[in-house]
Amino acid sequence: MKKFFDEFRKFALKGNVMDMAVGVIIGGAFQAIVASLTGDVISPLLGIFGQADFSTFVLNINGSEIRYGAFITAIINFIIMALIIFVMLKAINKLKDIGTKKDDTPQAPTTKVCPYCQSEISIKATRCPHCTSMLTETPDIKKD
Repeated sequence: MKKFFDEFRKFALKGNVMDMAVGVIIGGAFQAIVASLTGDVISPLLGIFGQADFSTFVLNINGSEIRYGAFITAIINFIIMALIIFVMLKAINKLKDIGTKKDDTPQAPTTKVCPYCQSEISIKATRCPHCTSMLTETPDIKKD
């Protein structure tokens, strides 16, 4: 039983698990901000132009309420959340790239083409693995 708890402790305290837990907590708090932005700012603004507030759209069928306005608001919440996360990740990736230099020097080729069968092979090959021709000599190719 002690081995089980030791393995569980190692799992629970791994960096990835802790990072995920922090991400979930921050995400929950961030979701409340986006829900407020959508419900308190964007929906009323859209209501000004569309003369309606999405949260009030309800369809009554045999005494059951289908609140499709709340569903529309949830879709808007998702789109805003995805857009904000996309912009944040794009900014974080750009910040990561600032510290690193890009190597623009051309790299030496690692492959060549067999002059006999036109297959792509390693630059170090002395014999073609496809047609088994010796590659140390240049073939005599007649031009027409």
